[in-house]
Amino acid sequence: MRILTNLSEIPEFNNAVLTIGSFDGIHMAHRKIIRQIVDLAEELSSPSVLISFDRHPREVVYPKDDSLRLLTLQDEKEDLLQDLGLDYLVRLPFTVELSQMGPREYIEKILIEKFRPAYIVVGYDHRYGLNRTGDFALLEEYGKSHGFKTLKISKLEIEEITISSSKIRKAITEGNIEEANFLLGYNYSLAGEVIKGDQIGNTIGFPTANLSIANKKKLIPKNGIYACYAHLHDKRYNAMLYIGVKSSVRKDNGQVIEVQILDFDQNIYGKEMRIEVLKQIREDMHFDSMLALKEQIRQDELAIRSYFKSKVVPKTKALSNVLILNYNGLNYLETYLPSISYSSTEDFEITVIDNDSTDNSIAFVEEWYPEIKLIRLAKNYGFAEGYNRGTKNIDSKYLVFLNSDVEVNSNWLDPLINLMESDETIGIASPKIMDLKQSEKFEYAGAAGGMMDALGYPFCRGRLFDSLEEDQGQYDGIAEVFWASGAAFVIRNTLWKKMGGFDSSYFAHQEEIDLCWRIKRAGYKVVVHSDSVIYHLGGGTLSYENPQKVYLNFRNNLTTLIKNESGAKLLWLFPTRLILDGVAGLRFLMQGKLKSTSSIVKAHFAVYGNFFKILQRRKEIKQLIKQHAIAESNMTGKSSKSILIAYYLKGRKKYTEL
Repeated sequence: MRILTNLSEIPEFNNAVLTIGSFDGIHMAHRKIIRQIVDLAEELSSPSVLISFDRHPREVVYPKDDSLRLLTLQDEKEDLLQDLGLDYLVRLPFTVELSQMGPREYIEKILIEKFRPAYIVVGYDHRYGLNRTGDFALLEEYGKSHGFKTLKISKLEIEEITISSSKIRKAITEGNIEEANFLLGYNYSLAGEVIKGDQIGNTIGFPTANLSIANKKKLIPKNGIYACYAHLHDKRYNAMLYIGVKSSVRKDNGQVIEVQILDFDQNIYGKEMRIEVLKQIREDMHFDSMLALKEQIRQDELAIRSYFKSKVVPKTKALSNVLILNYNGLNYLETYLPSISYSSTEDFEITVIDNDSTDNSIAFVEEWYPEIKLIRLAKNYGFAEGYNRGTKNIDSKYLVFLNSDVEVNSNWLDPLINLMESDETIGIASPKIMDLKQSEKFEYAGAAGGMMDALGYPFCRGRLFDSLEEDQGQYDGIAEVFWASGAAFVIRNTLWKKMGGFDSSYFAHQEEIDLCWRIKRAGYKVVVHSDSVIYHLGGGTLSYENPQKVYLNFRNNLTTLIKNESGAKLLWLFPTRLILDGVAGLRFLMQGKLKSTSSIVKAHFAVYGNFFKILQRRKEIKQLIKQHAIAESNMTGKSSKSILIAYYLKGRKKYTEL
């Protein structure tokens, strides 16, 4: 990375990929922006450029304000940027003249004239120019007139916390250093020269090194005792950090930063030391005597040693995580876990999410599969919310949803993961799903990929209503479909979180169709790959004709249509579906299935009773898709024909006959 500190040093750029900002902290959201410009620059064979300033703009705009504290000083910021693949860091002198420059003049005289950009990438809230009046819309306007593209990176969130420098500063000043480190993506650090203090530590048997931070604008964590790493002579040591005032035993109220390196007795006065702050052990305290202070420091040291002894080095993140939702499924786990253990040649994990089972499922997994991660939920949340809660802290790149009543072929995941690695527009990939009892036939739940007819009825390649086809290779290969079965599919973890997971109100059934529809509306693909094969028992939780299943299918199908179908189409489709559902109810009645007829009636009343809630959810989803869409809505796999007419009136029982 080349660092430029003056506009006169700037070479003749052409088609540069730019981002602009203060970038205090170089936290995870900043890194997302930087990764984007580096990737774009590489694709375009263009230079990647980060334009920042030699000081924080507040130092010039509000020169009398001495409250500004920074997460990263200039040298720290440059060190962090070195490893991110940037070609240029342009550190402009932020002067009064620059602060008075209007946004249009800033774009024209600096961004366009000096860099001739191909792309300008900024964060979702980036502002610039006099009084911060410049916004993304103005950049877009200039992009259209001057031939460059603009890209706005949406806010990065972890566990519903938006990552920002201000949130990280707040966490540090409150002593929540672990939260700050989590949001930064690295350990917060302080650096300075080791100087002589008052030597009190030596007199009570705990020698410390006093750290002098030269730049007073560096943000110092809240007073207290911390576990930390101390870096000296390219070596790292476990250490105890004290930040506070000496008024605990003296009248002097000056703040000090003292480091006690564990099991270390070298003279390091005058040396440069950097510390990584890891965890606050306790807040600062007042002591009435040296004896009380000495006893507390002894307790602190024991706590610090215990912290480092228990600290586990995090293992490398697995590429995928196979997630099995379980509720009283001991028999399934005993039968099918052995095959699942050989799902991929790549690094993967298996997680069993237990919906408060009352059988011996948990004990079985703990005894026979200790390597499998267990997530125990407090009650039975159903399929949808059970997965939502169970995946909250899973950080693998891909999430693999797999029913507990599934047997898999060895390395069945590899074709799906490889396909998704090769095409980032694929949001979900699904295997070919065969019947475990009749392995030559496709299975009801998903067959060779899910489709949707003009009236909103789901069907499959290889299964129309109750008619199942034999697999004769007619659907071999890779195909884009409309939905993937919840029995087995792979989804990008980031996309799962962006799209809000499953709709928890569904409890079970068709929540995967709703999710796939949302994803396709955001421009992603849903695909099936026949090289990947699994065998599904089916009906393991509820039989296909169970009245409860009928209720959930009819209720959830109508809900999915209201949430995702276009408003114009719903005007005629919704009343049409109500009539057709009534016909289905009469059919069940004529077959003597009174409970199934009752289930349809209950499903309709459930939709009517929650109609306005569903409309509100529809509005929320529209905003979600607008925020995260990568392309126009992708409706591949959604037919313009009626499966009812083809099946019942024309007698077509196979997908290939449609």
